[in-house]
Amino acid sequence: MPRKTKAEAELTRQRLLDAAELLFLERGVSRTPLHEIAAAAGATRGAIYWHFKDKAELFNAMMERATLPLEQAFADLDRQGVDALLRLRDLYAALLGALSATVHDARTQRVFAIATLKIEFVSELAAVFERRRECLQQAVAQTQQVLEAVCAATGRALPMPADQAAEALFVVFDGLISNWLIDRSRFDLQQLGEQTLRVFFRGLGLDDLLNP
Repeated sequence: MPRKTKAEAELTRQRLLDAAELLFLERGVSRTPLHEIAAAAGATRGAIYWHFKDKAELFNAMMERATLPLEQAFADLDRQGVDALLRLRDLYAALLGALSATVHDARTQRVFAIATLKIEFVSELAAVFERRRECLQQAVAQTQQVLEAVCAATGRALPMPADQAAEALFVVFDGLISNWLIDRSRFDLQQLGEQTLRVFFRGLGLDDLLNP
C-alpha cells in the first residue's frame, strides 16, 4: 500500500479534528471514544494514533486550531519597548475580538462550548486541564504587565493591585462567555460584553485611555 503524502496526512488530521469537534459537542468529551472519532472521519483507528498519542492531545489540537489567533493576540501584548497605551488598546481589542469570534465564528463557538459545557477533567484529560491553566495564567500575567506599564507611563494608580485586577478581568470575561453559551437568548454577548469591559476599565480609572 503506498505511503500517504504529507498533504494527504494533513487532510486526514483535519478530518479527525473536524469529527472530534462535532462528536465532543454532541456527546461530551469523556463519552466519546477515539475509535468513534476515527470512524466518523472515515479513518482507521491506527490513523488517529498516528496523529495524536491520546484524547488529551487530540483535544488540545482541536482547541489550538480555533483559539490560536486569540492566544497570539494576547501573546503579542508582551512587547517590551512598545508604548504602554498601545498595549492597553491592544488588550482591549483582543478581548473584543474574542467576544466577536465567539458569536460569529462557528468553530470558535463550538470549541468554547465544548471547553465550557462538555468536558470533565478526569485523569485521561489531565493534559487538557494543565494547558488551560497555563493559558489562563499567561493571559493574566500579560494583562498585569500591561496594567502596570500603563500606570507607570501615566502616573495613575489602580484602585486594587494589578495582579488582582488582571485576575478579576478574566473572571468577568470568562463568565460572560460561559453564561452566553448556556443560554444564547439571554443577552447580546458583543453588546453586553463591550459595555461590561468598559465599566470594568472605568472602575480601574483607565477607560478614557482605551481609544486614541
